[in-house]
Amino acid sequence: MSLPVGLLLLLLPLVSAQSFQWGPCPSPSVQSNFTLQQYLGRWYEIEKFHPFMYQSGKCIEANFVAKSDGGARVRFTQTVNNKVETMEGVVDQDIEEPAKLGISYHYLFPKKYWWVLATDYSTVAAVYYCHDFLQLFHMDFAWITGRTRSLPPDVVQEAKKVFLTNKIDISNMIAADQTGCEDE
Repeated sequence: MSLPVGLLLLLLPLVSAQSFQWGPCPSPSVQSNFTLQQYLGRWYEIEKFHPFMYQSGKCIEANFVAKSDGGARVRFTQTVNNKVETMEGVVDQDIEEPAKLGISYHYLFPKKYWWVLATDYSTVAAVYYCHDFLQLFHMDFAWITGRTRSLPPDVVQEAKKVFLTNKIDISNMIAADQTGCEDE
């Protein structure tokens, strides 16, 4: 059995998982005229796809902070088994499409891309990340984030429309747990 076929057979059960899709990553439209300075600050996870390996807890938030060189840092926080866990990264923007944020957690690991598909900067953001596996299949991640720990249902529905317009399947999106958090 050749390596690609063997790899495919090993990964086949995963493809049916809720965040795996056949084919290469889609290329959704991102926020035009995106301004990182307006986006800085705290964003709370409202809804998401299947938990990302780091995002298995509750009270998940991302805090984007300006650096003195004009760039930004991000600090992700979650509560797992009543303990607060954090992970920090450096943020840089794509020159041609500033709403595509590259986040580096360590120089040995590849960047993760946080694409801001839409935001009003003060209430809600629709965020997307995709990892392509040899263009055979891809793993989607999508988040609806808010400046508060909960959002009205109509705001969440409008954010979901952004994904649907970009042909991103959100049928497996689940609500994040923002209950019992320290700042409530």
